[in-house]
Amino acid sequence: MHAGLAVFERRPQDIRAVAFESGQRAPIAALLHWAAAQGVPTQEVSARELSTRVDSNQHEGLVLDVRARGWLSPKELASWLVAEQGLAVALDRVRNPQNIGAILRSAAFFGVGAALLGAPAPHPGLAPFALRVAEGAAEHLVFSRTTDLADTLGRLRLGGVYVIGADTHSPQRPEALEASAGVSGAAVLVLGNEREGLSPRIRAQCDALFGIAGSGAVESLNVAVAAGVIFSDLRRARAAHSSGARPKAR
Repeated sequence: MHAGLAVFERRPQDIRAVAFESGQRAPIAALLHWAAAQGVPTQEVSARELSTRVDSNQHEGLVLDVRARGWLSPKELASWLVAEQGLAVALDRVRNPQNIGAILRSAAFFGVGAALLGAPAPHPGLAPFALRVAEGAAEHLVFSRTTDLADTLGRLRLGGVYVIGADTHSPQRPEALEASAGVSGAAVLVLGNEREGLSPRIRAQCDALFGIAGSGAVESLNVAVAAGVIFSDLRRARAAHSSGARPKAR
């Protein structure tokens, strides 16, 4: 429901058809009114029919047929980051749609403006399941993807973007970000595959590496949970820089 209504709010021109359960007429009344005015097909169907269409029973009574969203090229992403002095998250071989959706939701919550998906082969993009898990957050980010994330990060650095890597084994803690001038402008946080972390080529492109301190009972956090922790610290650090607050000694 949240994902579908976010599409309606942010890019209604991409909606091609609407299917819904009868019990959802009230929360989607504005969407149905708009669809009728625009000539967009709507259909009231059973919950079972919706489940069959999307191969999931977790549709919350609303399914939209939506045009594929546009993707920025890595060069366009670099220009966007520098112009906006924005923050992006880059995913190194993170493919699980549950994790991707949760990362996107946390990213939007903490004010991250873009996502860069990378893999050795073309990233498949955003699965409908990832968009559902993101609860509408994906509509608040711009997206880019690359077949060579290390090379793209290197080009971003040359363009003035600060690259931060999340590394379980780094002794540096995210709280120290407040002392880093690079975090105040255009920046990218890179998160790696849960089993292997950041690849050596990706790690070599990072201006700084940070790890999250834990009890030691388990080796690492789920990548989506780790993302939320570091996003929070990044938001705090960027706010401290923008307010002119003096970084604390560490």
